[in-house]
Amino acid sequence: MAELESPAVLSKLITFLSSMLEKVAESNDLDALIHPQKVSVFHGLTRPTITIQSYLERIFKYANCSPSCYVVAYVYLDRFTQRQPALPVNSFNVHRLLITSVMVAAKFMDDMYYNNAYYAKVGGISTLEMNFLEVDFLFGIGFQLNVTPTTFHTYCSYLQREMLLNPPLCISNSAPYITTSSKLHLLFDEDNQSSQQQQQQQLAV
Repeated sequence: MAELESPAVLSKLITFLSSMLEKVAESNDLDALIHPQKVSVFHGLTRPTITIQSYLERIFKYANCSPSCYVVAYVYLDRFTQRQPALPVNSFNVHRLLITSVMVAAKFMDDMYYNNAYYAKVGGISTLEMNFLEVDFLFGIGFQLNVTPTTFHTYCSYLQREMLLNPPLCISNSAPYITTSSKLHLLFDEDNQSSQQQQQQQLAV
């Protein structure tokens, strides 16, 4: 997705991701009224006053990470929600999940990146909390940080398609990234893809 290098496209991506996460968080907030949700280190005592879009725009402004980091951060969030079904994204944890996923993505993807203390300031939390969030997030995704070119391309294609079909202000509740369980949509079954590739290699031998 070379278009990510375009400021206009990247700006649209930030807006789209914000809208998507807001929809997911709102849906899970309503679900929490019926089904109690687990509280984690990402859970704030109150809802942050800053909107998800303003928060992500703040991260975008000060993090100075490569454009691909935002796609990889989305991949990590997807993995987190799939591996931690008891911790759905909601209004109380989405901000901390965002700053942590972007920071981890920057560390993995970029040759140069800011330290935890800097990201803590950007995210409006203490360095100690940022350190705890990073460790918990890494365990939450099972330390699965690698994103293959195939996976990256799949997520990029999905986001590109959804940005064309679903403008941020017109996203419906039936959008494919909001499932019946109100989690981020799993776009790519990496384990299944890896298994298929291994089987094909064995057959070739």
